Order: sequence, then structure tokens, then C-alpha cells
Amino acid sequence: MAKSPNAFRTISEAAEAVGAPQHVLRFWETKFTFITPVKRAGGRRFYRPQDVVVLKAVRRLLHDEGLTIKGVQRLHKDQGLARLASYGDPEAAFSMDAALGSASPSAFGESNPSSDGTDARLLSVLADLEQARARLDAVLAR
Repeated sequence: MAKSPNAFRTISEAAEAVGAPQHVLRFWETKFTFITPVKRAGGRRFYRPQDVVVLKAVRRLLHDEGLTIKGVQRLHKDQGLARLASYGDPEAAFSMDAALGSASPSAFGESNPSSDGTDARLLSVLADLEQARARLDAVLAR
């Protein structure tokens, strides 16, 4: 019998959905404060659907996009959890925001960029990403 889309997932189910081993999910919990599964008696972890979306985003950013752990931490700090989750599943990020009660336009970068410094932050992140890509290309060319 299949679980409801809103059902909590065990660590093995979450790991399968994300495409990363269980020990990696546990490691990410230590590095990213925003990954917080529910823990029951005995330390068993249960992941909410929005936790799985965030984990997918982290895996994509680290493995597919080539960001470092610090890069993902900085992205979270600069742009927030909803924006970070959009890398895992853009539609789920919006419903996740509504579930968290913080669905403001600025959470999605829809505010006036010139009034809140968003342009400068985005340009800074872009420059960092371009530098990281150049370093990666140099390493891969060896």
C-alpha cells in the first residue's frame, strides 16, 4: 500500500527519494541547520514532505551544480529556505512556503530589487559561482 504524499518518511524512504545514502542525510543534518527531521523515541528520524524537498535541493546543489557545503549554507542565509527548496522542486517550494506561513512576495525575490539590495546580493552570488566554476574547470582539465 502506497503512502499518502503528505505522510512522513523514514530515513530509508527519504534516502531513496532523494537519491543519496542514509549516512549522507545524517551528515547533512550536522552541516545544515535547516534540515531537521522529526525524531521519535530511540532517535528514529521521520522526514516531512517539505524535508524531502529540501534534501533534494541540497543534493542537486552539491552534486549536480557543484556548490560546496559553505555555498549551500550561504545560499540559505542569503535567499532563505523557500528559495533553496525551489532547487529541489519549484512547485513544492511554493506550497512549502504557504505551509510555513511565510508566503510573502519578498520570499520569492519579487520585491523591488533596487530598494532592498537584492541585485547586489545576486551579483555577488553569481560572481562566486563563476569563480567556483572556473576553479572546477581548472581542476577537471588536469
